[in-house]
Amino acid sequence: MNSPPPEFVRHAEHFAVQRRNGVLLLRMHTGGGPAVMSLGLHRALGEVLQEVGADPDNEVLILTGTGDAWIGGLDPALRDRPPTLPGEARYDLYRDGIALLRNLVFSVDVPTIGALNGPGYHQELALACDLTLCTPGTVFGDSHFRNGAVPGDGQHLVYQELLGLKRAARLLYTGATIAATEALALGMVNEVVPDQRLLPRAWELAAEIMAAPRATRRLTHAVIQRPWQRRLVDDLAFGRAHHLLAI
Repeated sequence: MNSPPPEFVRHAEHFAVQRRNGVLLLRMHTGGGPAVMSLGLHRALGEVLQEVGADPDNEVLILTGTGDAWIGGLDPALRDRPPTLPGEARYDLYRDGIALLRNLVFSVDVPTIGALNGPGYHQELALACDLTLCTPGTVFGDSHFRNGAVPGDGQHLVYQELLGLKRAARLLYTGATIAATEALALGMVNEVVPDQRLLPRAWELAAEIMAAPRATRRLTHAVIQRPWQRRLVDDLAFGRAHHLLAI
């Protein structure tokens, strides 16, 4: 097993990193426990995904969280921010929000596995991976509209792509949720895996992918990600701008 890449040291506050035979495991955390969504993590997610893609030693990415939550809470500083943001602060949120999905889809040129270890914010990152696993306790939903915000931060377009327009609209308007077994039946995820088997299963899939030639792996990823690239070019900035217009 190799040591973590040195370029990720500056992100240690938000990510634990493990590399094994070309497979990089990126695990979100806050203080060693479930990740708390903060402005710092929001920015770091986009930055670290760009760095993952820039490192030629990474051949497969596994993206996961810590404990029983993908992201386990919201930083009070983010929750209680002023209702009217100055232009520069609003732009920073726009830029950082765009970077999450953009850098996953456009900057990471290797196969990706999202391992959802539970509920939480920004599950679209795992859902947009090539393969997505989740635990039985994982729940999918979007509470933006219920809380008076426009559901345009990126998760909306992933729901539209995977669920279709009508199912996605129901989730976005009503705050309804989808349990793991239903998500599997609807094609949102590839497998529902017991908690203790989630990461071992992700490593198994990564090893199967690594058995293929390097060019085959990377070009297959490019084919699988092509629809996401088109969707992001068409809709990501539009949705993000509308999301920020109403805060």
